[in-house]
Amino acid sequence: MATYLDFEKPIAELESRVAELRALTQDDESTGLSEEISKLQGRAAQLLAETYGGLNPWQKTTVARHPDRPHCLDYIDQLIERFTPLAGDRYFAEDAAIMGGIGTFRGRPVVVIGHEKGHDTETRIKHNFGMARPEGYRKAVRLMDMADRFAMPVVTLVDTAGAYPGVGAEERGQAEAIARSTDRCLSLGVPMVAVVIGEGGSGGAIAIASANRILMLEHAVYTVASPEAAASILWRDSTRAIDAATSMKITAQDLYELGVIDEIVAEPVGGAHRDKEGAVRRAGDAIAKALAAFDKMSPDEVRKQRHERFLNIGRSL
Repeated sequence: MATYLDFEKPIAELESRVAELRALTQDDESTGLSEEISKLQGRAAQLLAETYGGLNPWQKTTVARHPDRPHCLDYIDQLIERFTPLAGDRYFAEDAAIMGGIGTFRGRPVVVIGHEKGHDTETRIKHNFGMARPEGYRKAVRLMDMADRFAMPVVTLVDTAGAYPGVGAEERGQAEAIARSTDRCLSLGVPMVAVVIGEGGSGGAIAIASANRILMLEHAVYTVASPEAAASILWRDSTRAIDAATSMKITAQDLYELGVIDEIVAEPVGGAHRDKEGAVRRAGDAIAKALAAFDKMSPDEVRKQRHERFLNIGRSL
């Protein structure tokens, strides 16, 4: 059963009506309702395109958080052949909020690292809703070390509300782990492409997104803090999240204009959750194109490009 967001209620009503009429035609093929069904489908499709063509930042935030949106493991399953997951940070424990491993992407060996939120109650708890602890970022550093050693490009899939803020995580050095992961991204001698596939929240996202190329799905968001957290900080009122989302420039379109990201990956009409395979395929095409641009670069040239990319953000703002 489809999950509809608040602003999708008119679309939900039309699609519900179509489903009802289809059920009637199955029971009685002589009802002659095919023309009415066709008209309603056309209206629903038009309304869907119009609605998603004019989403505001808060609406995009809710789309980025949609429970049916494809997550890290969906991308890995469709894009990475012979994927071998690698676990543990070799210091403390395994953190399932960050998944990583090696595999083949369109004939090219790669290291893949990404936040996994989970799809149901059991998997969301297992993956801690995509909020990584220090061991998750230390695992990411370990995998990036391996990528550098064996000259394999790194692809990261960013989808987290932020790093886990629990007491245990802070006691084990959450800030230090994020800083070291960010630093390792910047020092890599192999190309790194990051894709914000849902939420790109705070340092938890930057830790695996300080890449040569940063791509964002059309309805993803990338922000220094969640709108709710920003509203609590600015106005002491988390209910003003809509105001915060509007003011913070968190959408792919805003960030592309500011030069923070390099490319917007178009989503299927109605969002990635309506056509998971199509969304993943488009992201794969964008990743392949981004990696190809670095094929003839030396490790020093790759590092220089990455450093200049981030320095240019400050120079241009």
